[in-house]
Amino acid sequence: MTQQTVVLNNDIVMPIEGLGVFRVDDQEVAAKSVQVAIRSGYRLIDTAAIYQNETGVGQGIKAVLEETDLSREDLFITSKVWNADQGYDATLKAYQESLTKLGLDYLDLYLIHWPVAGKYKDTWRAMEQLYKEGKVRAIGVSNFQIHHLEDLLKDAEVTPVVNQVERHPRLTQEPLKDYCEQHGIRLEAWAPLMVGELLQNETIQGIAKKYGKSTAQIILRWHVQGGVIAIPKSVNEGRIQENGQIVDFELSAEDMAAINALNQDHRTGPDPDTFDF
Repeated sequence: MTQQTVVLNNDIVMPIEGLGVFRVDDQEVAAKSVQVAIRSGYRLIDTAAIYQNETGVGQGIKAVLEETDLSREDLFITSKVWNADQGYDATLKAYQESLTKLGLDYLDLYLIHWPVAGKYKDTWRAMEQLYKEGKVRAIGVSNFQIHHLEDLLKDAEVTPVVNQVERHPRLTQEPLKDYCEQHGIRLEAWAPLMVGELLQNETIQGIAKKYGKSTAQIILRWHVQGGVIAIPKSVNEGRIQENGQIVDFELSAEDMAAINALNQDHRTGPDPDTFDF
């Protein structure tokens, strides 16, 4: 696997594809998945406090670094502050707890997991403090709609580098993508394969046949070719490896448009505007 990268608005280089570990609550499975991913060429690993697997993720990172010639600086590790830990002081504490569980000295990217009304601005101030102190290389948000970003940017001293949201061909989020691009914020897709629901889609199957690729590879290529970071989740070694093999082909403009046309504004996860925080 050759790792493609993007340059964030603070000039930090971030891999455009990584491994997500949502709902991998077994520490040993999380550790093994991380090891398989890094050994397969992945350099971006995305976790969160609420996933309750930061310890396993950290064990996987440690094992690979001990057994290979890779260094910590070769990896890009993301975690997120959970809703119950939002607010200025609580965020600073939560960050340290995540670091301890991961066994790391710093994070490459720290995100606000959801835009909790009345709290996310204080949370962002804490994130800015961590960033200014050099404790994290970049800060961003997750599940923010345009109006959340507009509100945050009114007072923010640091512009988020990333907005990680649910995105896949049934939920292309084009207005949000356009807004983020206009403000130098990189969109990152969670559930990029729509939790597997699109793997049997006839349009995508037809495109996959043309390129001699799997439907998952076609969808992931659609994301990264559009400049969107993707973090597919899998604990299967073969699928982790397959998902990473998307750099040796390019989708035509026609095929990109055909996939875009599948949009139905359909979510598999919570709507940030109605989510019960």
